[in-house]
Amino acid sequence: MTHDIALLPGDGIGPEVVDATVPLVRDLAESHGFDVEFTRYHWGSDRYVERGEMIPEDAPDRLRPHDAILLGAMGDPRVPDHVSSTEGHLVIRKAFDHYVNLRPARLYDGAPTPLAGYEGGEIDVLWYRENTEGEYVDIGGRLARGGRTEMALQTAVFTHDGVERIVRAAFEAAVDRGRKVTNVTKSNALPYGPVFWDEVVEEVAADYPEVDLEHLFVDAANMDLALRPEEFDVVVSSNLFGDILTDLTAAITGGLGLAPSANLNPDVADVPGMFEPVHGSAPDIAGEGIANPLATVLSAGLMLDDLGENGAAVGLRMAVEAHLDDPDAPRTPDLGGDAGTGAVAQSVRDRL
Repeated sequence: MTHDIALLPGDGIGPEVVDATVPLVRDLAESHGFDVEFTRYHWGSDRYVERGEMIPEDAPDRLRPHDAILLGAMGDPRVPDHVSSTEGHLVIRKAFDHYVNLRPARLYDGAPTPLAGYEGGEIDVLWYRENTEGEYVDIGGRLARGGRTEMALQTAVFTHDGVERIVRAAFEAAVDRGRKVTNVTKSNALPYGPVFWDEVVEEVAADYPEVDLEHLFVDAANMDLALRPEEFDVVVSSNLFGDILTDLTAAITGGLGLAPSANLNPDVADVPGMFEPVHGSAPDIAGEGIANPLATVLSAGLMLDDLGENGAAVGLRMAVEAHLDDPDAPRTPDLGGDAGTGAVAQSVRDRL
């Protein structure tokens, strides 16, 4: 079988970490009996500076025939952050209705954590972040710009179908993992959207009596993730809360350099998933060759899972774990070392 993968290296360190990851995927394809073809798209901030658009208007049509999309990052100091996101990768997410943003956060042996007393495997949180509704629907506006009467309105939108499908996906994952779902909300202070969200969560939970359900307000979840992270299993949240708190779970499991993600629409067979590191474009270190490639490598593992190449995905994660568990293995500066991107990728590649 041949898997057709679109590469969107993007901006900043994106091309560096994507280029470091592709050879590993090729090696896994060869050793596990499948083929991969890559098509590279030079979209991102350079294109915006030259043409006034982050991605072409027909980008979703061009990406749809691919089996998967591997994205490096989008964002550049020359382009306002809200432009590079809302006119870049968020367009792809919305076009393909990628309503699942899957963000696993696992503490590997050898990965640093600011929390005392935790060892590899003792923190293992699987985030199901709603990815197309909530606060990121881009509904709102600004009136009377520039004066003291200027007003800005940003509207969050929740639909029954939108909430139900992400919550049900989280419960299905909890069935497989055999533990519980934590619902993160703010319904004590926001009486419409979050209260509605909680009601739908309870409706879905009734279909899964074998799964424990925990409700946490977002401020309490923020605290408890630092105080008792081992008690979290599957977490489901709205777009904004998930975006914020997954940076925290990344921080306690080794940092953003180890944080992968997947954007998925499991309901439509011909929609490619988009896989990307959580860390963004990091323009301050772009071009220095010191970016940590492991978040992208682990994102490629999620991609292989989605493509049905589970053995290759497991092998890749085992290689990353072996690399991190080796105190003599090269480390990039974010993990306390002085090695470059290529040396870390080669270390993982050797362990495959």
